[in-house]
Amino acid sequence: MSAVAAFSLLLSSTGSAALTVSGAGVATADPAALALAALFTPGVTEGAAAPDGIAAEGTSALVDPAPDASQSAGPASDPSVEAGAGEAEGESSQLALPLDDPAPQAAAPASAGPVQLALALDDPAPAAPQQAETPAVQGEWAPASDSAPDAQSGSSATTDAPPSAAAPAQPGPPVNERAAPPPTPVEQELIDGRRRPDEHRQLPDEVRQENPGAIRSPPPQAFPADHVPIPDRWRLIQSLGVVTENWRDPYNQNTLKGDRPICLPTDEEQERRRQAGIARCATPRFLGLHGHDWFFNLTGISDTVVEPRSFPIPVGIQTSQEPGQNDLFGRDNSLAAVQTFIFSAALIKGSTAYRPPDVEWRLTLAAQANYVDVPERRVLDVRPSQGSNRFDYFLGVQEAFLDYHLGNTSYRYDFYSIRVGIQEWQEDFRGFLFNDSQLGIRLFGNRDNNRVQFNIAAFWRLEKDTNSGLNDVTQRPRDDWVLTANLYRQEFPFINTTSEVSVTWNINREQGQVHVDDNGFPVRPSLIGNLRARSYDAVYLGYGIDGHYGRLNFTGQLYGLFGQDRNNAFTGRPARISAFFGALEPSYDMNWIRIRGSALYASGDSNPFDNVQHGFDAIFENPIFAGADTSYWIRQTVPFIGGARAVSLNGRNGILNSLRSSKEEGQSNFVNPGTVLLGGGADFDILPQLRVSTNVNHLWFQNTTVLERLRQQCCIRRDIGWDVSASAIYRPFVTQNIVLRLSGALLQPGDGFRDIFTNEPRDHRYYSILFNAILTY
Repeated sequence: MSAVAAFSLLLSSTGSAALTVSGAGVATADPAALALAALFTPGVTEGAAAPDGIAAEGTSALVDPAPDASQSAGPASDPSVEAGAGEAEGESSQLALPLDDPAPQAAAPASAGPVQLALALDDPAPAAPQQAETPAVQGEWAPASDSAPDAQSGSSATTDAPPSAAAPAQPGPPVNERAAPPPTPVEQELIDGRRRPDEHRQLPDEVRQENPGAIRSPPPQAFPADHVPIPDRWRLIQSLGVVTENWRDPYNQNTLKGDRPICLPTDEEQERRRQAGIARCATPRFLGLHGHDWFFNLTGISDTVVEPRSFPIPVGIQTSQEPGQNDLFGRDNSLAAVQTFIFSAALIKGSTAYRPPDVEWRLTLAAQANYVDVPERRVLDVRPSQGSNRFDYFLGVQEAFLDYHLGNTSYRYDFYSIRVGIQEWQEDFRGFLFNDSQLGIRLFGNRDNNRVQFNIAAFWRLEKDTNSGLNDVTQRPRDDWVLTANLYRQEFPFINTTSEVSVTWNINREQGQVHVDDNGFPVRPSLIGNLRARSYDAVYLGYGIDGHYGRLNFTGQLYGLFGQDRNNAFTGRPARISAFFGALEPSYDMNWIRIRGSALYASGDSNPFDNVQHGFDAIFENPIFAGADTSYWIRQTVPFIGGARAVSLNGRNGILNSLRSSKEEGQSNFVNPGTVLLGGGADFDILPQLRVSTNVNHLWFQNTTVLERLRQQCCIRRDIGWDVSASAIYRPFVTQNIVLRLSGALLQPGDGFRDIFTNEPRDHRYYSILFNAILTY
């Protein structure tokens, strides 16, 4: 009967493991199976002995291969084994194999019945004299011990064999590179696809698939390579049919919004388009573009403003709007309507996802039409015959520059670039000093993984259109230059904050010049004091901070102003400039509510006739502070009536009491009453689409001496009044493409305001209502 060995690991109710060997003679188990049985066998058999070839050390069993049966000598079995064990033929016998210490050898029974090997793991069995090996069956190992303990009674049987019948010793298992036993085998499916050290698995036989007479498949060159045209990675989505481009949709892939490169009108591109049946490439050849990374970005903005308002309006000197009106002040209601269209086009080279563009050309034009209606003459035009309303329009150039990438300074794309032309500039975080679009050259970049940003710039100020405030490139630029340098440092002085230090030099050389605006009013020099033209040098040293500490947000700005005015408007002599400015706006976030506070101080001049000017004035302010243009005092221009002509207390979209003829076309004035503001407000994000903001400010003059000298009036008090405002901003699609804003503001005059503007009745209030609709493509 052929020996067919079937191995099964039996777990008894007591927890002991047994190895059952079926077939004729004794067949061995895989050493890995014995070791696995040893690991999972909590029970033990006292005094059990292990067969020869199984070395128990720790929990690992090492099995030596036995000689072939044809080379072994000695009896196949010993009757004493069966007698000692008391087993009948066909019954099972157990051999207990302890794995701690080497055990005496035992002869293997030659019973035809199954043989069970019980593996004990606790106590080692006593050693026994080594006897001759017994023959192996089917080329497997055979136990060579002379004592096989009975698994049931603990007795052992002794088998004697002639010395001449002993088989030669066989070599043990190969030693690995660590000269250590192989690891304990585990279930192969648990480590499928992974390789254990010293684990050598046999690979399956190579599988060959043959198909005689079959037709050979075509080579890869025979298949077409252009059945799915993908010119570049930006057109992948459209080529797969996922997205179809629509020039009217700025949110999905759109070439006009810089989502993918523009085509270049090469001969190859035009031929490809002709064969594909699509329109020719319309990119002009005279641009001389090369490469496949040129992008085009087109932006269109519609800005609509309707603004009913009231402010003190003087009666015309030559004539009044109504007969018999001889008071100093007339009616104060007025209406302004403004429509502005902004078109911006940018041609950009380079992939700008993680680095600045290599080259950028940008052009931004603004076309505006405005209408104003006031109740009095000579407010809108110096000529009384022009009436009390005006319609005007203008086209201005707000941006026209070349931005060139000079190079990178690190693999994280720290860079430095240069920009030449008409460009936007904001000196500080909130636009207190210089926030305008002017002609200039700017070197800028960053360092230390964008933790440090720097700017070095020089600007030559352009003339402005009087009624629109847009740049007028048809006129010669002013003799007014601004040199500035600033440095931003993130995470300084502590984490979550950004600090800025800056130095700005305003060089004005307009002394001896006279400039009249488009409405016929002189603006340089301003009609104040000795009416003489001025030149000055003003140097601003600034420090700003912006950040948050937990839920507490804060923004602060400090400026020290130093310089020289070559012609004091009151004395006609040179005077030093020494002034100070400080502003702070903290806020605290509570879920959907933000509480804000505002404080501002701008020094005023206490003696206009000395040789030091202490009034602080900016170059071109446009502050985002204390309610911004929702506030009445920031939004509206309040004229200074009596003591000066064509001069205002403050400028439109400005917060400083500067006594300038015009913020856009006039000069800075450092002999002014100064400004003090304390305020508070709150922002309520009621819906993702709706935000409501409220603001309350109280304003004072810092010093009224200048006003008293100009008005020849004694004891003008400092209190300007209370400025109360509220606004609602609605974004129907939760984007910036459509933004609707409605705001209202009220000025309750204080004692100082009433001292300057004596109205009937004296408790008259001034209002400002603003409706603004911004549509963006």
